[in-house]
Amino acid sequence: MDGHRTETAREGKEDRSGTASSSSPLPILPRERAAIFLLGFAAFLPLYAPQSVLPQLASSFQASPAETGAVIGATTLAVALSAPLAGPLTDRFGRKRSMLAAIAILVPLTLLLTLCGSLGELLAVRFSQGIVLPALFTGAVAYIGTRWEGTRGASVTGMFVTGSAIGGFAGRFVSGLVADIAGWQSGFAALAAVSALCAVFVALWLTPDRGRGTGSILGNFRGMREHLRDGRIRAVSLCGGTVLFSMTGCLSYLGFHLAEPPFELTAAGIGLVFLVYPLSATAPLVNSRLLRLLGTGNAYRVAFGVCAVGQLLLLLPDLTAVVAGTGIFLGGVFLCQSLALGYVGRVATTNKGAAAGLYVCCFYLGGSLGAIVPGLLWKTAGWPGCVALVLAALATGALISLAMREQSRRAAEPV
Repeated sequence: MDGHRTETAREGKEDRSGTASSSSPLPILPRERAAIFLLGFAAFLPLYAPQSVLPQLASSFQASPAETGAVIGATTLAVALSAPLAGPLTDRFGRKRSMLAAIAILVPLTLLLTLCGSLGELLAVRFSQGIVLPALFTGAVAYIGTRWEGTRGASVTGMFVTGSAIGGFAGRFVSGLVADIAGWQSGFAALAAVSALCAVFVALWLTPDRGRGTGSILGNFRGMREHLRDGRIRAVSLCGGTVLFSMTGCLSYLGFHLAEPPFELTAAGIGLVFLVYPLSATAPLVNSRLLRLLGTGNAYRVAFGVCAVGQLLLLLPDLTAVVAGTGIFLGGVFLCQSLALGYVGRVATTNKGAAAGLYVCCFYLGGSLGAIVPGLLWKTAGWPGCVALVLAALATGALISLAMREQSRRAAEPV
């Protein structure tokens, strides 16, 4: 009872809009950390789940690697297209309510994947999933940025990104493991059940924000246009695009690489490679320290360098090196994402939903290209060609981050 009264007293410091009081920063309750973690987990659980079973899907539907890669690209493209709409909708209907509705819709859509009898049907359902997902991404970024400031916000953002990393691992691992036992359809059914559990605990643990706001789609597009004039938002959004291009370009075709000699792994074996996810997912937890020491721009370039080291290890014909390279690469990716989300929340002083929508749009446009373009190189350049393309994208992102160097240092100072 005493713990309940203490928690209630803490929540009393929140104003009616769900934002932090300017005179007394809101504490981060343990249940709120857990809820933010689960939001990231639920958002990424279905997003990349097919990657470990892409070789199986290619065999089932008699499709090429590039055609099968579109299973990932369809979802990321839908996310990019619908992201500008998600900000005002979550503002208008309440961020917690919108995020819960998104998870609830994802459950039957994930189940629907088990009934698909052709690649076209699978692509259609995957596209539908992508339409829903931005409510989780933009809603969470705006929720965190509005409720907590400075290093508190960076800390909670780290929890969201860590949850997204674990969710991405679980989606790939569970789908691959179950696919070897009962087929890829059963793997998707298992993911739907896990998503339903996430919705229950988020509903119980996440503090409600305002019930209804005044966001509008037209106003959101105006806000995005205004944010495009800010070199900091423009740079971080483009960097985000290069990060997801690299991630989808690598992981969507890593399975095909591991299914061939000298590895010849099954879907379950490919899924086991992603056991490095939990370790890699700890990388965002150091983002606050990196921000204080280096500033966002320099921290970005360190993270891009980590990604590049991981990519070089993936060229070695040794499974241990591939597993280590995957873990190092993902650690850099997650650190980039955590730094970016926190940066957007800090530098966007107005219309945070529009800023988050712009970032998510660029992020997933890059991911859509990353899911397809490497497949076009697969026939002629194989896996080395994919790695070279990813390294080029990482170098581009590092160069773009130079534009935010001075602004990033000021923005990264603790509040």
